[in-house]
Amino acid sequence: MDLSAEDALRLNVMLANDLHAVRIDESAMMLYGFSGQGESKIRLNPTCRDEKYIRSVREMLSSHVLGSPGGYPIYLRRWTRMGQARDDSLEKLLLLGEPEAVVAVVHATGLTDELARRAWWAMPTADNARKMLTRECICKGAMGQVLAEYLIDYLPFEEDHHAMIESVRLVLQPGLIDAEARDKIWKKARIKNTYCVGFLLATPDALPETAAPHPAWERSSDALGTLVAAGNVYALQLQRVLCESGQAYLTTVETVMSKPNNQDVVVALLDAIQAFFRSVADPGERLPDIDSILVQAKARCNGADNEDPELTLLLSKLPELAPAIQAMLILSAIGEQLVSPIFARTDAIGTVMRRKLEPITGPLLEQIAILRGAG
Repeated sequence: MDLSAEDALRLNVMLANDLHAVRIDESAMMLYGFSGQGESKIRLNPTCRDEKYIRSVREMLSSHVLGSPGGYPIYLRRWTRMGQARDDSLEKLLLLGEPEAVVAVVHATGLTDELARRAWWAMPTADNARKMLTRECICKGAMGQVLAEYLIDYLPFEEDHHAMIESVRLVLQPGLIDAEARDKIWKKARIKNTYCVGFLLATPDALPETAAPHPAWERSSDALGTLVAAGNVYALQLQRVLCESGQAYLTTVETVMSKPNNQDVVVALLDAIQAFFRSVADPGERLPDIDSILVQAKARCNGADNEDPELTLLLSKLPELAPAIQAMLILSAIGEQLVSPIFARTDAIGTVMRRKLEPITGPLLEQIAILRGAG
């Protein structure tokens, strides 16, 4: 179907310029163009049903840009969201007026700061901002702070807890926001502890939280320092846990674990703990239940299972901290595998979910209490 003469003329004029991106507002029947001269717009004058006319507009754009009216192949959605769009066609995809083509650019391995600027103009959504901020080149470019600011502004309206965690984690990357913005998010985390998990994942050793060191910190610091200087990974992790920042980390973990909002928060929290204690985890396959983990950690401390000379040395130098060392090993072994059987049987959230998780969270909170010197 042909476009109205007026629309065809104005589209041809727009396409003749140095066009960077195209966006179509279907509800308002407006087409916007973005070029080096700024933004231009065309009010469309449909000669048939709006949906059919928009399709014709996209066919014209595709014919001009790709040499075929077929447009962007929507059936490739999953493929392009895995970053498989060809890098040499990314600029052209932004001229099709197709939202999924913009998403393909956002996910492409060849994304640059300039392409990010154009894609953001074409489709400024929180999902696109999060995806682009996973790329180092974007974080270090001019668009990094723009996207971070948007995600912060959008946080109060975000309803998905996984998205909240990801937004906080991503904006906390170095150079994106200042200390004042970070502290504002942290204050809001007192009401919405889901935000805390983003901090635990992004800056576990530099939380905007104060805490006293472990009661044994002062008397054990010399011995730990000697072992750390010798490269003892267990001593380094224990030192990391007992100091002020480590205690702030544990306090925050305890806060979230005591009252997680939903299953996404629980899984992300376990991932954060796993990452924090990864250096002292057993190299074997992760055990599927908390009882097996408790037995494994005890065996590692007793040297009954593949005795580790560095662990043995730490225990011999600081025998009074054996419960804390064992607690550290227990937390290093946890992960999503502990809660998967429960979540496979229920979609409960809130109080009901927390009650079902007590056989797991109860023992973990006991280990955290030990590491905080309260157990």
